[in-house]
Amino acid sequence: MTKLAFFDVDEKEQTTLSRAFGKEKVYELSFYRKSLDTHTADSAKDAEGIGIFIQSRITQELLDLLPRLKTIATMSTGFDHIDMDACKARGITVCNVPSYGDNTVAEYAFGLIIALARKLKPTFERVERGIFSRSGLMGTDIKGKTLGLVGTGRIGAHMARLGWAFGMKVIAYDLRPDKALSEKFGVVFTDMEKVLQQADVISLHVPYLPSTHHLINAERLRLFKPAALLVNTSRGKVVDTEAVAAALRKGRLGGVALDTFEGEEVWIEEEFLKRDELAAIPLKEAMESFSIMRSERAILTPHNAFNTREAMDRILITTAENLKAYFSGNPQNQVV
Repeated sequence: MTKLAFFDVDEKEQTTLSRAFGKEKVYELSFYRKSLDTHTADSAKDAEGIGIFIQSRITQELLDLLPRLKTIATMSTGFDHIDMDACKARGITVCNVPSYGDNTVAEYAFGLIIALARKLKPTFERVERGIFSRSGLMGTDIKGKTLGLVGTGRIGAHMARLGWAFGMKVIAYDLRPDKALSEKFGVVFTDMEKVLQQADVISLHVPYLPSTHHLINAERLRLFKPAALLVNTSRGKVVDTEAVAAALRKGRLGGVALDTFEGEEVWIEEEFLKRDELAAIPLKEAMESFSIMRSERAILTPHNAFNTREAMDRILITTAENLKAYFSGNPQNQVV
């Protein structure tokens, strides 16, 4: 019998996964609410396949504790939490969920744009204090503004559609321009510097890779219009948090909304409680994010853009299908 272990799953998610495997008797499923790490690895020492979320960091040290492991099914699109070189050396196949919440994340990102443009954060905070004055709450229309997309994959493509529907001009940078987006929604593809210079709103939709580390940094922030809005729902380290904090303090950025940010593991309770210790760098990054959070022109949310019931069901079902496909000899959604 093939043993599979799933981590970071609550009771509802366990039920969904169990149903996805149906009544097949060839699999023995184990579920754990905690992340997979060196302290919990003993639970999966006999597992041939594991299912994990991004909170589980797969390192060489951890793999050494899982001698029977053959495949990792990450319940995410991104895979920067997995040491791919170590997996390759061990012959471990990694599969991801390439498409689960294209519209889900795009809807959230666009909601953040509206929240920034209409100053919803200070509006809500003021009303909660019993103050109903409109003074200082004048926002700006979205219609007629330029939306700049960095990355036009599945999520970026949905953002282009939403921007077009709101009457925005959409410009974009992507290594592989999508002609269909130009034909359907009038997207103009150009180089990244022009996107940053011309856009009133910049939304990031790229994976985290060495080439995208601090893609938005102090130098590139100086290209922004003074009133430009920045939205990041991709990965935290795509944006230099310290540089954004400095730009806000100096009034060189109209607003910023970060659903994912450097040092987020310090602030997100579910992740913090699973760690015995935190290095100095995440703590420093967390302090920068705290300074951003205190600005009326900034919105921070807890890596929540993916988090709808529909999207989560798609993630779990695809993960189950990935594992079944691997053990039936026809791997799918392999990360190369």
